[in-house]
Amino acid sequence: MRIIARKTIIDFYTLHPDSKNALEAWFFEAKQAKWNSFNCIKDRYRSASLIAGNRVIFNICGNKYRLIVKIHYTVGLIYIRFIGTHKEYDKINAAEV
Repeated sequence: MRIIARKTIIDFYTLHPDSKNALEAWFFEAKQAKWNSFNCIKDRYRSASLIAGNRVIFNICGNKYRLIVKIHYTVGLIYIRFIGTHKEYDKINAAEV
């Protein structure tokens, strides 16, 4: 999968250093993945949630942070839409980010 934009991940873990290992692990695993449906993701990430618009929510650092991505399965693209704390997540509309 091709992930846009890695800089978002780096910017986040620069502010939240405890998330670095988990976000880097997710990035490299997702980059090598060949996800063609949400079921492929769910097989690996049991706590992942599917929401409107092919968006997937991942729990990061034991659910301390949330990562929302939009996935275009047919072309193998992942767009990072949001990374934040639960408090920040509660302030957004996850289906519209």
